[in-house]
Amino acid sequence: MSASLREHGVRGAGLRAAGSGHGARALRVLVGEDQTFVREGILRVLEHAGMEADAVGDADSLRRRAAESPPDVLVTDIRMPPMMGDDGIDAARELRDAFPGLGVVVLSQYLDAGYALKLVADRPEGVGYLLKEKVAQGGVLADAVQRVAAGGSALDPDVVSLLIGRRREPDALETLTPRERDVLALMAEGHSNAGIASKLHVSVSAVERYVTRVFGKLGLQEADGGQHRRVLAVLRYLRK
Repeated sequence: MSASLREHGVRGAGLRAAGSGHGARALRVLVGEDQTFVREGILRVLEHAGMEADAVGDADSLRRRAAESPPDVLVTDIRMPPMMGDDGIDAARELRDAFPGLGVVVLSQYLDAGYALKLVADRPEGVGYLLKEKVAQGGVLADAVQRVAAGGSALDPDVVSLLIGRRREPDALETLTPRERDVLALMAEGHSNAGIASKLHVSVSAVERYVTRVFGKLGLQEADGGQHRRVLAVLRYLRK
């Protein structure tokens, strides 16, 4: 990471602290996408949701624009110019190091469990991973951006399904009931207890009981803290 980014990182953290909760202003989103049609579609979706959105078409511009005016959330493709390799995700990881409060939503043309797991395991809070085809479903993208801006996670359900289909260690996860697994899968997608209750058509108090039982079976103690236990439970679930 360059010295320039590190210096701007201090400034960006201060800006976000001043607008904590984003209640006083619209979310600021920076988009990195080299395909003009897709880029314009993303901008329209975000602006329709009341967000301030700007866009660039390559990873170098993404780094430069973020350093000049730190956004709340970065939305980026994985493969971008100049090298058309993993430029987008590499830039996103650099910028997350430079701006600790930066939310990142990664868009992918293909379902790749490796990228998703790497992102979540690196630092799971404030991270989203969506398939590009979901951009057309405007509410999905806007919801993901809002979740990661609040420090949550937003994994595409298809990505979660792929990840949990991989063989896991036969440990405490095997003791979870089907309903507890359903709850944990929805936690992995980034849903709150209220969101899980709505999805499963049960009460929030019932979800809280399921979550508590999941924590207990996975050996996650109250001393770890509620949000930290959620992250640990999700990571345990997604790993092989």
